[in-house]
Amino acid sequence: MTDHDNQTLQALFRAALEAVEPGAALAPHLERVGERYRREGFQRLVVAGFGKAAIPMAWAAEERLGDLVSAGLVIAPHGRDANPPQYPLINGGLTSIEVAFAGHPHPDSAGEAAGRRLMELARACDERTLLLLLVSGGGSALLAVPAPGITLEEKRITAQLLMEAGADISELNTVRKHLSAVKGGQLARLASPAPVVSLMISDVPGDRPDVIASGPAVPDPTTFSDALAVLERFGLTNKVPPAVRGRLEEGRAGMVTETPKPGAPLFAGVESVIAARNGDALSAVAAVARLSGLEARVRGKIVAGEARKAGQQLAREALCVRSNLQAGQRVCLVSGGETTVMVAGNGRGGRNQELALAFALEIDATPGISLLSAGTDGIDGPTDAAGAVVDGVTASLARRAGLDPRAHLAANDAYQLLDRCGALLKCGPTGTNVMDIQITLIDTPVRSVMP
Repeated sequence: MTDHDNQTLQALFRAALEAVEPGAALAPHLERVGERYRREGFQRLVVAGFGKAAIPMAWAAEERLGDLVSAGLVIAPHGRDANPPQYPLINGGLTSIEVAFAGHPHPDSAGEAAGRRLMELARACDERTLLLLLVSGGGSALLAVPAPGITLEEKRITAQLLMEAGADISELNTVRKHLSAVKGGQLARLASPAPVVSLMISDVPGDRPDVIASGPAVPDPTTFSDALAVLERFGLTNKVPPAVRGRLEEGRAGMVTETPKPGAPLFAGVESVIAARNGDALSAVAAVARLSGLEARVRGKIVAGEARKAGQQLAREALCVRSNLQAGQRVCLVSGGETTVMVAGNGRGGRNQELALAFALEIDATPGISLLSAGTDGIDGPTDAAGAVVDGVTASLARRAGLDPRAHLAANDAYQLLDRCGALLKCGPTGTNVMDIQITLIDTPVRSVMP
């Protein structure tokens, strides 16, 4: 890969992040919240938030709503900066909205404690209070309050089993909702009769509000029976903790109250707005690519399923495009979504790294194709990388370093190999989260000239 291609890929990735930056994405919606607050004569404006973008969203809320905010609490992952450098300090920091930190992707006791405080904040709301929720991906782990009879560790074990089995986010959150005291519309039930406005940054395929952070203020179309069906589908019914299985079975039998469903009167005063989504990031990449003289093509179908299979499919699509290019033609393929990883080995990596390694193997020794695959949150699995940048020489570089790319892929150990090849993309937490994006650059193939 040329330095120019590498720089182009990273510039396009930065364009994607700028398009879904919380401050800019939330601005018009926060203006409308302020207008509604004044117009309808509310007495209090309470802000609650949870997710990987919680801190930038809180800053945007204070910056736009200022003294209107009566109280607030947001929950963000441990290690995040409560004073993001991109936001000017307001009186030295956030004044009305408190920041609590919790575990992600695995919930911890700090998250449970913060979640219980957030629940009390919701309970204290009344019809003269406007509750503003700031919701982003990662909220399911950060807002971790187990249902009665379930411990946090039992919830954590269940979620881990589902993730390792390859459950997608919708399946995972179907189970989480029914093991929680706050998810699946239950936060809105706590706040009722207070009106609720949820501003959401979507990190889920299809941008379904009920799936984003497990939809704490959104009607839940899933049931205890659905949750049990997810466990059965992945062969986990007898592997999850007995208390988990017992609660779900009691719920199916009608012995435990269901999550609130579509049509419930409590949602009459609840509004959900998606302020940023994966599609916004992809559109920005395509626009900047075209300004750079590239022919941009946005993939209509989201990238989903098992990561290595998705990587192989994207590589085959790139090879097909390359075989049909005309002289001088340069194409940028843009795609996005969220894959899963079936954990079979003991290696280290993430879904973007696994996808990128599978892509590199599929285009092995093919010139003119390079790929960036990364999480828009800046984090790929339990690693310090956002993803990777690979091309047709990545696999051969690995072999020269004494590494077997196929063995590393089979062992879910993409990180070590990509690190040795200098292919990892590291940018740190970005403050936003709209799933993953893939950017593929394709050059005109070199054609032989007959003498």
